[in-house]
Amino acid sequence: MNFSCRFLVLFALLSVCQPALAEKRVALVVGNSHYDNAPLLPNPANDAAAIAATLNGAGFDVVESKLDLGSVEMRRVLRDFSDQARDADIAVVYYAGHGIEMDGTNYLIPTDAKLERDTDIYDEAFSLDRVLLAIEPARQLRLVIVDACRNNPFADTMRRTVSARSVSRGLARVEPAATNTLVAFAAKAGLTALDGNNRNSPYAAALIKYIAQPGLDLRKAFGFVRDDVMQATGNRQEPYVYGSLGGADVALVPAKPVGAPVASTQSEDRHDYELAMQLNNKDALNAFLAQHPDGYYARLAKLQLAKIIAEAPKVAAANQAGAIDHGQARLTVQGGAPGTASGQAAPNLTPAPDATDTTKAIEPAQADQHIAPEAPAAATPPQTQVATGDAGANGMSAGPASVAPPATGPSPAEIAKSAQSELRRVGCLAGKADGDWNAASERSLAKFNRYAGTKFDTRIASSDALDAIRQKPARVCPLVCEHGFRVDGDQCRKIVCADGTFLNDDNECEKRRGKMRAAKHSPAAPSSRSTEDEPQAPRTRSPRAVASRSSGQIICDSLSCRPVRRGCHLDNDPRYALKGAGGVAEICN
Repeated sequence: MNFSCRFLVLFALLSVCQPALAEKRVALVVGNSHYDNAPLLPNPANDAAAIAATLNGAGFDVVESKLDLGSVEMRRVLRDFSDQARDADIAVVYYAGHGIEMDGTNYLIPTDAKLERDTDIYDEAFSLDRVLLAIEPARQLRLVIVDACRNNPFADTMRRTVSARSVSRGLARVEPAATNTLVAFAAKAGLTALDGNNRNSPYAAALIKYIAQPGLDLRKAFGFVRDDVMQATGNRQEPYVYGSLGGADVALVPAKPVGAPVASTQSEDRHDYELAMQLNNKDALNAFLAQHPDGYYARLAKLQLAKIIAEAPKVAAANQAGAIDHGQARLTVQGGAPGTASGQAAPNLTPAPDATDTTKAIEPAQADQHIAPEAPAAATPPQTQVATGDAGANGMSAGPASVAPPATGPSPAEIAKSAQSELRRVGCLAGKADGDWNAASERSLAKFNRYAGTKFDTRIASSDALDAIRQKPARVCPLVCEHGFRVDGDQCRKIVCADGTFLNDDNECEKRRGKMRAAKHSPAAPSSRSTEDEPQAPRTRSPRAVASRSSGQIICDSLSCRPVRRGCHLDNDPRYALKGAGGVAEICN
């Protein structure tokens, strides 16, 4: 065998023995929670942090994690990430925040967007096509995960420059033009997603569980995500994936070779463990253990996970106690209230709020100026416990009383502000969303209960009530216009009568009758008239008789608009019943 043949054989052997080059995987994670012109979204920041920790634990080469990006920052981040994707095999983008669909095109909304007009979306938002363009250079797989299928407050407030322009709830279906490209939505096109009551949304929690499993094909992973989300939401939310892949399995994390030793070193385990401890929650620790099931840091992670699970009841109790606004408490627990025995809880001196609303205001916005009734006194918080056990066994003196960690979820004021914003959207509140849960807010939630068939406690703004309001796609409470105005879509417009007519108490334009009007106002008009001297005028409804049975309010529902009878108020029972003489119920409209 000559030298050339020997060289070729040696080169072939070396090529077979060399391991395949590792794929380069890059990811961009964005979470927009604090919007300048919209209520707070509590989950996107938490979801983005958990997804970033999961991808870091999965061994991605680059994971860019960004929070609360304005338009300028978002444009720069997309441009820089496009450079990262040029020499990558797999490129992933995860976005959590507000998104909007207009005329069949989906847009991601930066935190500083105003969107006063529908045309502003072209200047202030970023189309999903722009995100797909940023990851187009990736060689094997391009994946965009859009967790933005929420009820969007911008869609309700923006002015329409063209009446035919469509702005729908949720997002529109997409068809990626590039091959080997997937676009995953948290909810099916045209539907909205739920944030849930936990630290992470149901969709993000399912992604953390399945997306980074070694060797798991993406199509199966998203199938498992769909099953978990539908089970967690009672089949109200169905995630969806658009695009197609080939016949080979495609996984974000390659499968480990059978019998091969674990490639992670002690330093890599420590780095991933420190990232998980920065979040210090169950999802982050579970993601770490899924990537590093054995070793010293795996044992530490299991101990920390057991500690978090053991302290969960204390954290839940602290969250429940902190949900009561301290400004509404009437008594001080420490030291006992004056006039009570030592060691006994002070009696609740706060009167229960009156269940009957006697307000006769026409505009709901006027009711916002009323003072909210005092809430019942806060219950006595649980006594703090002095740390004992190991400290005492080691001869150490007991330290100060251990205090439960503070709540990490949204504050009661943030939940109240979000609930007020959603109540405005469904037409049950006309005041501003300022986070002050006052009497007007309680009445607006009572109206929602009446027309939506729910039974939420109106004295507080709960997360369950907020989720229920968000599920309503359109107006729930009927629009009420004062006398002189008529309902025009979602607005009250002033009624302008033609010449020779006037607006009667039934809110209708009525033709003036000059002869009858002159006879009525003339001082010399006789108290009785003869049918022979003057022709008898046709009988018509007396304006005074109309005024005697009309309150000047107009109520409109899905069937018709009609006046409300005098003495009736829209905050009474659903049929607007008025007690008449002898206790007989008289229907007001």
